[in-house]
Amino acid sequence: MLTCAFCGEEMMLEEDMKTHLLLSHMEKASRCPLCSLSGVSYDELSFHISSAHPETQLGAQGPPHIIPPAGRSAAANTQSHKTPPSCWAQDSCDTDAEATHCSDTIDCHKQDITSKSRASSTGETATIQSPRRRQKAVALSNKDNKGFKSEHSKAIQKRLSSKRKEELFSCPMCPQVCNSCEMLQEHVELHLQEQHSAGGSAQEACSPAMTSPSALRLSGEKRFECPLCSVVCMDSSSLQEHVELHLEHGAAMNSAAAAHSPGSDQRLARELQREDEARQEREDFKKLQKQFGLDGGGGYSRQMERSMEKAVARGLLGPAEFHCKRAEMMESLASGLDDGRTRTQGVLRALSEYYQTEARDCVHVWLSADTDHFCSSAGDTGWGCGYRNIQMLLSSLHTIDAYAPLLQEKAVPSIPRVQSMIEEAWKEGLDPHGASHFNQRLQGTRAWIGATEIYALLTSLGISARIIDFHRPTGPDNSHPQLFDWVKQYFQSSRSGRLPPRLIQTSMPPLYLQHQGHSRSIVGLEQRRNGSLSLLLLDPPCPASDTRRLLSRDTLPTALKQLRKPPRSLKHTQYQLVARRIVSSRTLCCRGIP
Repeated sequence: MLTCAFCGEEMMLEEDMKTHLLLSHMEKASRCPLCSLSGVSYDELSFHISSAHPETQLGAQGPPHIIPPAGRSAAANTQSHKTPPSCWAQDSCDTDAEATHCSDTIDCHKQDITSKSRASSTGETATIQSPRRRQKAVALSNKDNKGFKSEHSKAIQKRLSSKRKEELFSCPMCPQVCNSCEMLQEHVELHLQEQHSAGGSAQEACSPAMTSPSALRLSGEKRFECPLCSVVCMDSSSLQEHVELHLEHGAAMNSAAAAHSPGSDQRLARELQREDEARQEREDFKKLQKQFGLDGGGGYSRQMERSMEKAVARGLLGPAEFHCKRAEMMESLASGLDDGRTRTQGVLRALSEYYQTEARDCVHVWLSADTDHFCSSAGDTGWGCGYRNIQMLLSSLHTIDAYAPLLQEKAVPSIPRVQSMIEEAWKEGLDPHGASHFNQRLQGTRAWIGATEIYALLTSLGISARIIDFHRPTGPDNSHPQLFDWVKQYFQSSRSGRLPPRLIQTSMPPLYLQHQGHSRSIVGLEQRRNGSLSLLLLDPPCPASDTRRLLSRDTLPTALKQLRKPPRSLKHTQYQLVARRIVSSRTLCCRGIP
């Protein structure tokens, strides 16, 4: 019959005793069953029980439950449990001799364990002494050595007491007791890792307690460490989100620091002012684009279609009539010629007849070559005055034998065709600055044109032209008497130096007059008895119905008031004239252009 030295359980066979020791004692932690001491070697724990708990009697209560360390081999543990030290049966070593004997007994016990372990590994069978025989031998040995104490026993007791006081760390999550803070930390981190693995949330994956380097070393799993702190994440996406939080927090801290830095109010005010100025600039630019027809809102044909659609919506135009007019418009645009709906012919002829018999207060009247009036239509309202003035100029050039062969078209072109002609002039290299302003494109837009575009068109047709600038007023009340004198010189250049008659019908084409936001055509000049001058202007916004009143002798005197413009009527700061080039020493040049 075999008896377990730790729990007192009896076994019949040696194999059963080995299994009992393995399952009941070897796989458990090595700790004292009577106090909180743990983390010591098997021999030290054995000596601790015999010296620190002398009140425990083997005969009365049985051997204490001692859990051996897991690192020992099965054979060694088996032999060790079969032959425990004899000094365990004694209360304590009362004398130095007893302590010396106890120490010798422990040494002999170690040698016995080693020899028996070797014998067990080679297949030899060891003889197991009964506990009663061991107790008897220990009693005899203690009796012979009674009264002696060992210094070695004191050192071991002191070391065990020190470990019990200083190196005991209990796990808050299980009964485990560790002998160092580092071991306890790694042990607790394993607990936390198991909890996080069971949960599986992305936020737990970035928990500092879960992902410390020691826990990663024990788990052996791949992690991604944050370069800005000690947090380690389970995957790259979690790491990216974590680092972005760092960056956002840093940006917020920098903004807060900048907001409280000296001079931050001034910097903020300057930044706000710059933002306001930039926003105002963008808004003004968009307004200018819309004003000058460069906002992508369509050109002549699109505006005409929208106008007819509005008339249909108001009930002023029927659907059938709408489609009919639209077809006519598309046919006219395809031909490239003006449809003549806005054209009024015979205006200069009617004026010539009127001045021959009427207007006796005028001592001299100069009229240009025959010119037709072209008024604005629904397709070019608000932006087509420049194109309409070109049509007036071209209608006059068609009547002058010197210029008629130079014209490409046998009739007055439409507005889209005029836009195409200007683009062709740009392609020839004329007015590159103006071309870049319009991005080399006029067709399909409502872009305003001015004196430079008129000059480029005439030059491309082989007609020598010039631009005369009047940069500032030269008379009282912001008037431009110098402009009037220049116009007089222009019309007088077609005749010799002899005294002119009262009415001079010249062969000069009309003058293109440009000022801010609008343009008109100068077709004549009046000089009264007091020497004052008045221009005769054809204005595109003037409706065709009003212009046709000039054709009747009954309504002509009243309608003429709209054409006559004295110096006080020209109040703009700057004006431009476009005229054919005149080679004459008497020409008045206002800005030194030959």
